[in-house]
Amino acid sequence: MSRVTLERHDSGVVHLVLDHPSRHNAIDWEMMVELKQAMTRLRKDRSLRAVVVRGNGPSFCSGLNFPSMSKRPARLVQGFVTPPHRATNLFQESCWGLRSLPVPVIAVLHGRCYGGGIQIALAADFRFTTPDCELSIMESKWGLIPDMSGTVALRELVGIDQAKLLTMTGRILDGRAAHAIGLVTGVAEDPLAEAEALVAELLTRSPDSTAAAKALLQANWVDDESSALARERRIQMLVMASKNFREALRANFKKVAPRFGKRSPLL
Repeated sequence: MSRVTLERHDSGVVHLVLDHPSRHNAIDWEMMVELKQAMTRLRKDRSLRAVVVRGNGPSFCSGLNFPSMSKRPARLVQGFVTPPHRATNLFQESCWGLRSLPVPVIAVLHGRCYGGGIQIALAADFRFTTPDCELSIMESKWGLIPDMSGTVALRELVGIDQAKLLTMTGRILDGRAAHAIGLVTGVAEDPLAEAEALVAELLTRSPDSTAAAKALLQANWVDDESSALARERRIQMLVMASKNFREALRANFKKVAPRFGKRSPLL
């Protein structure tokens, strides 16, 4: 039984669906492997414009499936191994891989969003949640720390005191409380509709400038000024060399809707 489903929609939009509803989409070994495989496929697709991550059933994701994972201790060890050519192990890549996608990624949250589930959500570029969604960095309940890239994502979103508070206590927040501290982008009764509205807006922009903005802001957010400014200049030159840049100019000058092509292979 597949744990992850890719649903292709019009205009290069893909819904990445966590699809093990009977277990509230708890993360097991199969789901981690399928997430990595799905993101590898998506990364190669230059017609891709946006990804919406959502959970099938009563929850987005209830975190790691400890009973399942503990049955195969050797797999736990395997999951921690970091290949020489990568910065992430399998646990981290199943979440952080969303950051390597050169398109906007929007997570749609409902029900439970615990532990590894919230780390998947944090790796997205945007998060929309229902008001009653339960969000928790729950690893402390099990005597652990978040180790699926969540600490890297947290530093971009909240102050260090909030990050420590959430990580040390495992406190459960509802959607509005999460929004108040910057953990999510927006709160709505229908967060999928909010995500789709944002996707529609993003599709009016060049896929090259969108990919460049994502890569640039992520790298520059924590870099020194000299390196950040140099990267800004370098990426802008790549964007200006693309066909989609010329199409954006044409559309603006003629006051017509742009007809963008595939994303540049350089971005």
